[in-house]
Formats: sequence, C-alpha cells, structure tokens
Amino acid sequence: MLHRRILAALFCIALCTPLVVQPANRALPAKPPNAKPAAAGLPSHEKQWVQRWMKPMTLHDLVAQLIVITSYGEAPSSRSAAYRDFVHQVRDVRVGGIIVVNRVVNGTVRNAEPYAMASFLNRLQRFARVPLIVGADFERGASMRVSGTTKFPHMMAYGAARDLALTRYLGAATAREARALGVQWVFAPDADVNNNPDNPIINTRSFGENPQDVAAQVKAFIEGAHSDPKNRVLVTAKHFPGHGDTNVDSHMGMPSIGADRPRMDALELVPFRAAIASGVDAVMTAHVAVPALEKPEIPATVSPAVLTGLLRNDLKFSGLIVTDAMDMQGLTKQFPSGEAAVRALEAGADVLLMPAHPEEVIRAVLNAVRERRLTRKRIEQSTAKVLAAKARVGLDRTRFVNVEEISDVIESPEATDKAQETADRAVTLVKNDDSIVPLKNPEKACWFILTESRGSQQGRRLQDELLKRSKDTRYVVLDPIAPAIELEQAVQKMQDCDTNVVAAFVSSSEYRGKMAMAGNFPSLVTTLLSAKTPLVLVALGSPYLLRSFPGVAAYLTTYSVAPPSEAAAVKALYGDIPITGKLPVSIPGFAAYGDGIVTLKR
Repeated sequence: MLHRRILAALFCIALCTPLVVQPANRALPAKPPNAKPAAAGLPSHEKQWVQRWMKPMTLHDLVAQLIVITSYGEAPSSRSAAYRDFVHQVRDVRVGGIIVVNRVVNGTVRNAEPYAMASFLNRLQRFARVPLIVGADFERGASMRVSGTTKFPHMMAYGAARDLALTRYLGAATAREARALGVQWVFAPDADVNNNPDNPIINTRSFGENPQDVAAQVKAFIEGAHSDPKNRVLVTAKHFPGHGDTNVDSHMGMPSIGADRPRMDALELVPFRAAIASGVDAVMTAHVAVPALEKPEIPATVSPAVLTGLLRNDLKFSGLIVTDAMDMQGLTKQFPSGEAAVRALEAGADVLLMPAHPEEVIRAVLNAVRERRLTRKRIEQSTAKVLAAKARVGLDRTRFVNVEEISDVIESPEATDKAQETADRAVTLVKNDDSIVPLKNPEKACWFILTESRGSQQGRRLQDELLKRSKDTRYVVLDPIAPAIELEQAVQKMQDCDTNVVAAFVSSSEYRGKMAMAGNFPSLVTTLLSAKTPLVLVALGSPYLLRSFPGVAAYLTTYSVAPPSEAAAVKALYGDIPITGKLPVSIPGFAAYGDGIVTLKR
C-alpha cells in the first residue's frame, strides 16, 4: 500500500509540474575535460550550495541565472497578464533575480508599498527552483524605491555634512531595512566623482567632487552595510569606470569620459579602488565611452579593455560585475538586446540587469556558445559567482520575508532622527548679502515653493514646518506645468513681504536631460529678482542652481529633495539650527570646494 501511495504521489507531481522545454544543447561545446571547477576558491559553505544548485542545471538555466528582471514592487492580480509573465519568467525561464524600480505615472514617481512588495516577492520565491536574489537602487536608503521607510537625504548631503559616522549609519540602516523588505542586493553606494556641474543624471547622487573624500564616504557606507551579519546585503560601487565628468544622461545617449588614464587614476578610479579594498561585493558598469581605453563607439559595459583589462586585471576586482540597466539608450543605440548581452559577457560582466527581452537574451547567449564566441566554462564561472552570492546573503537558509516583522524595522525613530541630523548638518549657506540669513522677520517672508511635478509630495514637509511656526505664513505651491498667468497671479498676491523665499526642487532624473528649473519657473524667479524685495533662493537638490540666478541676496543648498532636507531648510532660515555645511563641490564662478558661511543658532 505504501509503495502504491508513493507511486501515485510521484505520478501526480509529474502531471502537475509544468512541462518546460529547454533549448537542446547537444550541439553545444562540452565542458572542457580538465576545466577548473566553477566553484573553486569559494568558502566551503558557498561552494557546497553552488555545487548543489548547479548540478541539475542545463546551459539554459546557467544563462538564465545571470539575468535580473524588472519589477515595480507591486502585487498584480493573479488573473493579470503581468502576474502570468512574472510566473513564466521565474518558474519557466528561471531567471536569477529581480530588481525593484519606481513606476512613473504622468511625470510623478510612485514608490512601492512595503507589505504588498514583500508579499509579492514571497509569492515569486515560491515559484523559483533556486532562490531569487532581489536588488534595488537604495542609494539614499530604501525610501528611494519603497514608501514607509526611513527618508534619508541624498548622498551629496553626506558629503556636505562631513561626518563618516553618519554615512556608516546610512549603510547599516539601508541593509537593515532592505533585508526586512526582502531585498538582498543594494545597488549603492554611488562611487562617481561629480566634478561636472552640467551632469544631468549623477549630480546629488554623488558624495562630491573630491576623489579622496568620495572614497572615504564610499568606504564608510560599505563598512556600515556589512556591519551586521544578520542583515548581510551585497553592496555595489557604481558606475564604473566613472560617470561624474559627463554631461549626457546615459538613459538617453552615450556619454563620454574625456580623461586620459593618468587623470582617471587620480580621480575617477580612486573611489572604486577604495570600494574594492573595503570588500565591495559588486561593481556596476556605466554605459559610457572611454576613448582612453576603448574605441569611442563602444560603451564600457561591453568593453573587455574596461571590464577585464582595467577592473579585473589592474584593479584586481574578483567580485560580481553587473551591467547598468540594459534597456538604457546609452547601450541600446549601439547594439540590439541580444548582441549587447553577449558582448557584455565577453567583456567580463557576470550579471545582465534589466534586459528588455530576457528570453531573447538567453537565446543570443546560447547561440554565442554554439558559435564559440563564449564557452560553457565562461558561463559557469559567472553563474557560480551569482549562486555564491545568494548563499552569502543566506538565501540557502530562507528566501521568504517575515511580513509581520516589517513594521518593527522600517522608519525607526532612531533612523528618522539620524536622517534629520544629516539633513540639518548638510545645509550650506553660499551667499548671504547683508546677513539676511537667518531671516530677521521670518513671519513677514513670502514663500514660493516650486515643485517638479503636479501631484508630487514635494513641499509637503516644508509647508508643515512653516505652519508649525505660524498659521499665518504666506506661501504658494506651484508646479512646472502652471501657465504663465498663474505664476503672475501668484506674484501679485505676494505683496508687502519683507523677504521673498524661493524653495526650488531640482533633482536628477532619468530621461530629463538637464538639471534646471522646469516650465516657466526661471521667468518667475527673474520677475522676483526685479522687485525691490530681497530674494533668498533655497536649492532643494542640485547645488549648482546659483549659476542661473547670481543676483539673489542669499543662497542656501540642501543637496536633497528628501523631506528631512525640506525641514532643515526651514529650520536654517528661522535660525533654529546653526548652518555649518561645506560645499562638497565647487560652483564655477561663485564658490570653491569647501566653502560655506557658518551661522549660529538664534
């Protein structure tokens, strides 16, 4: 009877398990007879799991493990086409991981909800034969992608605050919240040296323009993220070999680094060397041209000279090389999806991030093996690294999120206080004619709050802080699609003020192409400058905004659009906190690196 039950159960499993037809690989080159095992050199625990997971894999499966697909952190209905596609990619195609990104609707960024995201990740993990690794660009903590988490300022604020203990805390808190949400791979810190004020995509994502200071900040973040073995995450230095000295958004085209190799050694590569010395787990490539090392039409992501010659051989990095998103035009304008993937693997990459068509990529790589552009051994080496990383972060023990414990971790009072402390210490006063800041009569100031999109949350915390001090505070919130007549009416209503304060949100965002006030906002500021009332400009985000409006009476910058930075700006203008921040970048023609006017608390 027992044997019959066992046979019946096996028969049921056979019927219930979806039939997955893998590409035939009989014609593929066999594994070299004396090839070094892919798991060689790994710690015994990681080696054990690499061998266990790899043993039943076909070549198709090995390649699929190198692919990380896109998710918005939402929980689609099981009856939806989106859900069925996720199940197909995870259960049938057997991709190796998922990255959580923002959804943008009508120009407004929408973050994932933590509980829905965790629940859906659990659901997908149940379909995965090998645990999925989940990544996210948590550069300023989990709040960059997920609501309800600690809202840390942007990285440049840490460069201005100049306290490595705060950066270590950011790394540790990011790891803690990431693991609570089901994320094991953090695509941070940004190791770019932003020495180009016209950079439209890095800007405040960088710690600053001084390579040694950026290196110290990168090291501190990694130390913090690796400080608690219970919350072990993979951390990633990006965007190699450096995206700071560029003026093109690589989402829209291919930027070029014009520096020669000696300049790169002295500037761009300094933070990456520090990251490698600090045990960084991964390095993300940049879709940038590097004429000093490679043909100008070849992005670094697909360059053997950059990834193998420079990163592997010269810098001695042996960890994971992950591409930047493969759906970005800095790469797609050069090569089709499949060809780009093959070239990235040929160049030395291990993980293919966000390809637009994962199955097309797998077919292209399999064909490349048949054609002997790639070898099975080469694929096995990268797959072994991916699987070892999964074991390193504990996916061999548990792949599921404890949803009930999320609220005990995210947005803790201590983390919130640390975020606010950083924002307060980052505020930098660059110009202060007649010592107008702190405001002598803040209750008689008029505020113009210039947001970046209609319906965004920008300015909410700032309004709360103003009304907390006086219910009679005069302010107006405007968005960039407001017609000129609406802006004129706003100016007309704001008469008889001692001071006009413009709080302008200007952040880096993909596909925008520039860092500047949007819509008719520049004209509004010009109109206010022509009035007799002194104007204080507060840059919530890019510190370079002063270049466009040199006639302002005072200029403050927070380097961040995060809510704590909004609060810090109000506190600074009211004299509730001292202003002590120092510029981590120079503002050409106006201020040097390290400048910053210090004021005392009132």
